[in-house]
Amino acid sequence: MTAVPHLILRLSLKINGKQCVGFAADHLPPKWFTKDPASSLGEEVEDMFTVIRHACDIAVHCRPADTVFSLWYEIYTNQKNWAEDTTFPSLLWGFGVSLVERALIDGFCKVNNLNFAQAVRKNALGMRLDILYKELRGISPAQIVPSHPIDMIQIRHTIGMGDPVTDGDVSAEDTLNDGLPQSLEDIVKTYALKYFKIKLSGDIQTDTDRLRYIAEVLNKIGLEYAFTLDGNENYHALTTFKELWDSLASIQEITTFLSRLIFIEQPLHRDIALADELRFDLDQWPDHPAIIIDESDGRVGDLKKALEIGYAGTSYKNCKGFFKGFANASYMHVLRHQQPGRPFILSSEDLSTVGPISLLQDLAVLATLGLQHTERNGHHYFKGLSMLPDLIQDDVLHYHSDLFKRHVEGFPTLDISDGGIKLGSIIKAPFGMGFDMDTSKFMPLEDWHYDMLDMDD
Repeated sequence: MTAVPHLILRLSLKINGKQCVGFAADHLPPKWFTKDPASSLGEEVEDMFTVIRHACDIAVHCRPADTVFSLWYEIYTNQKNWAEDTTFPSLLWGFGVSLVERALIDGFCKVNNLNFAQAVRKNALGMRLDILYKELRGISPAQIVPSHPIDMIQIRHTIGMGDPVTDGDVSAEDTLNDGLPQSLEDIVKTYALKYFKIKLSGDIQTDTDRLRYIAEVLNKIGLEYAFTLDGNENYHALTTFKELWDSLASIQEITTFLSRLIFIEQPLHRDIALADELRFDLDQWPDHPAIIIDESDGRVGDLKKALEIGYAGTSYKNCKGFFKGFANASYMHVLRHQQPGRPFILSSEDLSTVGPISLLQDLAVLATLGLQHTERNGHHYFKGLSMLPDLIQDDVLHYHSDLFKRHVEGFPTLDISDGGIKLGSIIKAPFGMGFDMDTSKFMPLEDWHYDMLDMDD
């Protein structure tokens, strides 16, 4: 992928008689929401437009609601009922709802002069968690989140299959020359990272050789570290994935490396990941590593089924919806008290989110939930915020000077120090972003078409 569209949703609202504007944004990344090799990139982007437009249409035709949660639930339910007559998977149609949901929360926090953590703790959003999980009856949001949002979070850096590991792996023709570290070796030294996410290919020999190589490089640098593995839906049977795990466990240096493993993310393809027979298969593998779902967590209730099968948890992403994600976090909070000997994991994963909206809103949720580390690869795969208009770059640096710094080449880039980023300005803002954005600087959706992407740049 050399280019990707970025969509900004601007939502005009009237709350208690006051006009306000809420924002949300995200990349539109082909091949994540569906993983369909037969569809073209342009077709998948158009499908994303379809579900986003439909969620917006539902929102503007909804009757007035008493709370943000009530309005979200009506939009979510109507979108779900509509999608049942389409081929859109829940992960995709839910993405459309999530953008409207985030813009609603943003506008609500602004008009009520609340930051996001306050809105959650006070339940100003009107969450009724027992509608999503009956087991949460009587549970308030304040019981789930820490008393204060965290003000720093560690970066978990993605090591993709195509990412160079050492400086020597970067050929002259592949050198980016964007002023940012490119190889894993250089990235670790530059940011002093302590957490990593390593992608698996599905091929035993390839994965074995690559993990051995990565372990050698990380150990040579000498930092204390931990990591996750991302199976990326590459396995179509648990037995196939177990073959890889048994192979890795038979190699001494990789076994030592695996002692630093936190969890494995979605190794099984979504078509079979929540199959009932997997409960028996996981029971027959009593010492299996902690495995969580990601792409299989498309709708309310998917986590509950996954936990019943034997998974250890799920990922949080704003693109999958805040209210659903918060209900998942609350459900596992209750289960931790009921089953103290069993791990329940809520991770934070990334859709290569960048500022000035998407990244900041996602971090606002993570600060409120108190998660200790997060996959962040937007700073890795993009040249900071150099793609934005100059005025917006200046606003980002002015209002979020703790999170971003000005690169020597002039553009804002994430300020990663000692492996982490600071969240102070995120916490103080209504919903992550500390300023309103002039969307006239961007192209209206009706004027844009897929062929405008410069795929060779």
